[in-house]
Amino acid sequence: MIVRQLTAAAWAIAAALALAACSDNASGKARVQLPPVPVTVGEVLEKTIPVQLTAVGNAQAYTTVGIKSQINGQLVEVRFKEGQEVHKGDLLFVIDPRPFEAALRQAEAAFGQRQAEVRQSQAAVERDTAQLENARVQERRYRELVAKELIAREQYDTLNTNMTAMQATVEADRAAVENAKAAIQAAQANIDNARLQLAYTRIHAPIDGRTGNLLVQNGNILKANDDNPIVVINQIHPIYVSFAVPEQHLADIKKYRAIGPLQVAARPPRQQETLATGELTFVNNAVDATTGTIQLKATFANENNVLWPGQFVDVAMVITSRTAIVVPSQAIQPGQQGPYVFVVKPDQTVESRLVTPGVRLGAETIVEKGVKPAERVVTDGQLRLVPGARIEARPPKSS
Repeated sequence: MIVRQLTAAAWAIAAALALAACSDNASGKARVQLPPVPVTVGEVLEKTIPVQLTAVGNAQAYTTVGIKSQINGQLVEVRFKEGQEVHKGDLLFVIDPRPFEAALRQAEAAFGQRQAEVRQSQAAVERDTAQLENARVQERRYRELVAKELIAREQYDTLNTNMTAMQATVEADRAAVENAKAAIQAAQANIDNARLQLAYTRIHAPIDGRTGNLLVQNGNILKANDDNPIVVINQIHPIYVSFAVPEQHLADIKKYRAIGPLQVAARPPRQQETLATGELTFVNNAVDATTGTIQLKATFANENNVLWPGQFVDVAMVITSRTAIVVPSQAIQPGQQGPYVFVVKPDQTVESRLVTPGVRLGAETIVEKGVKPAERVVTDGQLRLVPGARIEARPPKSS
């Protein structure tokens, strides 16, 4: 509104001066020559510019892990500080190991006892096998004597019964050996479990990342697989930025992604500064029917930590490039009939020309219609100009 009022005022002053000049001419006096208006000018250029899709994105951790205890016990040591960068394998917490060390010693003692039982069963097998062999020898001898009727049949029957009983005893001894060996395996499993439980007393980082708030302090009793984690680790090297674009762009995204990687720039909201550049790595497998958009994700190396999980950024994804006419963004002025620029004519006067601006690319703006390459436009000092005014081009002010 202020620009329009100033422009109208300039027009009024120019008209008054023109009338005064006509009046002076009518009275025989010379026309008043206005001094040139000092302005800054810029050139209209034809450039190859990127075709971008813009959206609002949200940074997300590449991987998030909630650390929980796998055993019940008292927390006795914390080996990191909140917000610290940790690496995979770093020791984070120590839970009181003494109950688990005692359980391991008990399991090892039981294992030793089972080993002794195996040796005892094997010795019984050897002893009873020897007795069985002796009984078999006697059975053969008594069988011959019975056949020659040198001994009573009852004596042979008794010996044969004893031999059969000894065979059963040997089979039972061998079964006892197998049971003892199975008991050894169970005892070994108990040892392995006790060692695993003891290992759970030392909690290590499963990924590289940055720790969050410590939710449990030293001295507290931890519950196995509690609903609430002790601490959450976010992997931010690399990091995702998730964003959505209208579904009508999906065909172009698939087309140009098949040709090569699509570059994505992340910027602070409503600013042109580029925080980081990454690459499109994920296209969702379905369009959101409620919004008509397709979810995308770009991956950023994020080596200098400029992106943070949960942060909102403006996203610009370059899908291809095209030739376009661009002018300095500050040359375009709002007017009652639409955006316009002051074009410098060869005689160093200016004319007002309506333009159709396109996408703004930082300090430059694409102009779809209204100017031609190699023309010059006023970039500073427009408030003192009217169509036909003479100008004096000055170099731009140093920033």
